[in-house]
Formats: sequence, structure tokens, C-alpha cells
Amino acid sequence: MSRGKYTAGKRARDIAKSKKKQEKAEKRWVKREEGTHAIPIADVVEVTGDQPDVKEATPAERAAMGAKTIPCRLFVGSLSWDTTDDDLTTAFGEYGKVAEAVVVNDRDTGRSRGFGFVTMANRKDATKAIDELHESELQGRVIVVNVATERSR
Repeated sequence: MSRGKYTAGKRARDIAKSKKKQEKAEKRWVKREEGTHAIPIADVVEVTGDQPDVKEATPAERAAMGAKTIPCRLFVGSLSWDTTDDDLTTAFGEYGKVAEAVVVNDRDTGRSRGFGFVTMANRKDATKAIDELHESELQGRVIVVNVATERSR
């Protein structure tokens, strides 16, 4: 027999809902109590690994750690719908080693969205590729080539 407008099932759901709400509030309170000191701070050795400090490195190691060996990601826009990853690799491969080339496709249709990203093995080759390929023609389209920036969300 039920009491008033509530059935036994409704009361059980309400109890479960309030219990969940209470647990969530308790978790939130615990996190507030911990504060920011609970975030572990990485040690320099963890981040850099076994790489020597620039001051301690030999001249050969310093040259290997230079900015020219740092990979650079480039944005390539205004691509033809028919452009593939291999086409980008071929076009940018003339200016240096290409670590990765990706044409971004639409999730629903699978068709190219008209832009992509190319990761060059080092920055020196990337600047050369930007200078040569920006506003040049690729598969009948004038393409845009810039250094890729992180998108704000």
C-alpha cells in the first residue's frame, strides 16, 4: 500500500538521488580541504630525463639540443577536397624531413575539411617550407601555411 502520491519505487529513487547528492557534496568538500597542495609538482629530472644541463653539456650535445632540432607543427589551409596525407608529405618533403602530415576529415561525411597539419622534423626546415609554400599553388588551390597555434576552448 502506498502513502499519499508516492509509490515505494518513487521513494526508493528519491532516497538514492539524495544519497548520491550527499556523496557528491562530500567529495567536493574533501577536494576543497586538500586545496592546491595536493597537486604533485614535477621534479626537473622527471621532466628532462637524462638530458644534461646546457651548462654541463659538451659542444656536440649542445648542438644536438639546439632549437633547429625541435619539431615544428604547421597549419595548412585552403586545401583541395582531393588532397591526401601523402600529397602533403610529398609537397613539404622537398623542404626537409616530414615527421607527420594529416589532412583533417569531417567525422560525419569522411570528406576533407580543407585544412591539415604538417609536423616538420626541425624548425629550420619548417621556416623554409613556410617561406616557399605560403600562398603557393597545390592541386589548383592557393594554400595558406603558418605555424600552428593552440586553439582556445
